[in-house]
Amino acid sequence: MCGVVGVISELPIPERDVHAMRHALAHRGPDDSGLVLTVCGTVGHTRLSILDVGSNGHQPMMTDDGRFTLVYNGELYNDAEIRSELAALGVVFKTKCDTETVLQALVHWGMGARHKLRGMYALGLIDTKDRVCLLARDAMGIKPMYTARVAGVAGAMVFASEIRAVLAHPKIEARPDQVAMSAYLSTIRPEFGTRTMFEGVTGLAPGEWSLYSTSDFSVLDHGSCWDTDSGSVVESGDTRSVIEDSVVRHLRTDVPMCALLSGGLDSSIIAKVAMDQLGELNTFCAGARVAGFDDDFVMAREVSEYLGTRHTEVVVDSGMFVQRWRSMIDTIGVPMSTPNEVAIYEVCAALRSEGFKVALSGEGADELFGGYEMPMVQARAFVDSVVGGDSVAGTFHLQSNAWVNDQAKPMLMRSGWLESVQGDGELRGWYQSSFEALRERAADSMQAHLAFHRRMNLPNLLRRLDTASMLSSVEGRTPFADRVVAGYAESLPMERKFVSGIECGTKIALREAFADELPASVVSRPKASFPLPFQEWIGGVGGLLQRSGFAREFFNDDAVEAVLGDVAGHWNLAWPMLNLAIWGERWWGDGDVVDEVFDSSLVGS
Repeated sequence: MCGVVGVISELPIPERDVHAMRHALAHRGPDDSGLVLTVCGTVGHTRLSILDVGSNGHQPMMTDDGRFTLVYNGELYNDAEIRSELAALGVVFKTKCDTETVLQALVHWGMGARHKLRGMYALGLIDTKDRVCLLARDAMGIKPMYTARVAGVAGAMVFASEIRAVLAHPKIEARPDQVAMSAYLSTIRPEFGTRTMFEGVTGLAPGEWSLYSTSDFSVLDHGSCWDTDSGSVVESGDTRSVIEDSVVRHLRTDVPMCALLSGGLDSSIIAKVAMDQLGELNTFCAGARVAGFDDDFVMAREVSEYLGTRHTEVVVDSGMFVQRWRSMIDTIGVPMSTPNEVAIYEVCAALRSEGFKVALSGEGADELFGGYEMPMVQARAFVDSVVGGDSVAGTFHLQSNAWVNDQAKPMLMRSGWLESVQGDGELRGWYQSSFEALRERAADSMQAHLAFHRRMNLPNLLRRLDTASMLSSVEGRTPFADRVVAGYAESLPMERKFVSGIECGTKIALREAFADELPASVVSRPKASFPLPFQEWIGGVGGLLQRSGFAREFFNDDAVEAVLGDVAGHWNLAWPMLNLAIWGERWWGDGDVVDEVFDSSLVGS
């Protein structure tokens, strides 16, 4: 995987500005880097070499006539089919690298290529003849892309794979977005829609393709491949054949590959198919050796022995968790979402140290096939109750899954703060409009609720995997989070995915498809994903809420005292509050305060 950056402008651009942005992405691509200056802007790239690992895959990649320049972060899983189609049009390929395939697809089909590409990607393409720049992101939102305008400079826009690289541009100031901050307290997601935690920094939505004029940055064309004609991408076959096909496509690599294995259904399916295809496989599991939190180790070991993989266990303890929590926020530049991001980072660091660059992971199965029991039970109860109906479905989901709900937030925040963000009106509106858009195309209300889970939850899980794995220079691949698999899953009736009130009533189609291929204990296992006892581990740094000037601007003293009186008991408040405090001090406060609190907790542990 790679990192992409660009400064788009028809005015002269200091090369050092793009160098600073590219340097911020060194962890995403330690194998190679490049920079190309054009009359429409400058683009840069850092490369993690996965396919055609020699100089053939060097980026930025240009067409022979110099008209088109591409920076691309991703993998194309229908590379052979696209190459065959382009060859029929007369294209002669010089490399085996899928970057060249994507470049030629864009040259020949332009925006229409979004209907053809099957894979994970974020890309920027400059066309110096038509003076346009195309920015695009894959349908599932696996790979990120962020943009911002350069304040005070006429005609300049930047883009990058990570927010920290955008903010590395010397003319872009880091300013907190208070609407997004309040949304984070509710959702523990650093983004909602295209909004980020930084004012003026915008993320491309999953599936978004936008064509900009390089003179004034007006949008000349816009399209989406999110759920693009999902019916047309449903391949024939049953559940097992569709999943197997996707896993096999995700196995293409010229470097060592392994799989993350939690012992749950999803990761076990992937490991089973990969093992059948490769004949040998290394698997890795991360977790805590704490009673009640070590089931993943037990189950993953059982699956490994059943399949015959070479298995490694990575143990996360309280000291490691606290240390990584702080350092990851500092490096990524945004608050952490789920605590198990630390486990993902640690397992990726371990597998990278053993020589692996690519890891298969199970994200996507729950959102596509109905794997989250409690939210689906809540949705079933909501649908069965006629009060309000779909007219309030979006806000129902916001409140029923909130970390800091509507009742707690006014007591948590200082007077006037919640009013300054209009009582989360934008967040509520986004939730509701998102549900309404999905309800219009869904076969029934329950299908709409499942689609909504996917729309809200999956991009955040994929962002989490991307950031945590790329910090270790590891490419995470997600065979379930695939547009063909998504189209197939959407075509299934709800009773093939979720049925309330029965044993193993989640992911029914997946369980039945692989029932004869895996141990019964795995097929019937409830949802689990690298669980950590973070509720007990975060108490030692709770004092940061009192010492952080940034936190004191937003949280009232009584609420802080109440949370500190029982951090483990108020973990749903303490986790987002502490993340905001660490993040705020890192950017606008006193980083020494964070270091002192965290170092003190490590000494005492």
